[in-house]
Amino acid sequence: MLRVNPSERLTYRRIAAQDRDFLFELDQNEEVMRFLTGGRKTTRQEVDEVFIPRIESFNNEQKGWGLWQASLNNDCSEAIGWILVRPLGFFTGNPQPDNLELGWRFCRQSWGKGYATEAARAVVNALRQAGCRQFSAIALADNQGSINIMKKLGMQYQRTERYTDAIFDDDVVVYSTGPANE
Repeated sequence: MLRVNPSERLTYRRIAAQDRDFLFELDQNEEVMRFLTGGRKTTRQEVDEVFIPRIESFNNEQKGWGLWQASLNNDCSEAIGWILVRPLGFFTGNPQPDNLELGWRFCRQSWGKGYATEAARAVVNALRQAGCRQFSAIALADNQGSINIMKKLGMQYQRTERYTDAIFDDDVVVYSTGPANE
């Protein structure tokens, strides 16, 4: 089973169905959801009937695929967000198991403090130690916050493409890093 070591300010653990309350609460801020749903908040029914089953469909403890909860390294271990790991294109019918997609969602009050970058780096480091070499991330072209994180992770712009799955259909930018970019 892949483990992610604590980083300077954060600890990590895998998210499971019992974390539904955390997943719901995180999605209740319109700014957090701005580039995902246009700001529409996720309902509890969507968490239970859509989000949890999607997570479970790509969850693989041995490979480190799934959602990694990031919590502050303090006495209360406050959960502030998560890092997604799954094969790029997992829900599009063209998954790339050797190219892992990274994603992130953090509570609004934690933005601008480098937590998402720190957490993504910790997860990438664990995955690299396990032999993974290629990482990508996608975002809407105007989601500068996510694009900045991609660049801080050493990712470079690759292309703009249409990303379509059962719950998302829009043009996205794709940033990647891997053996050729290291």
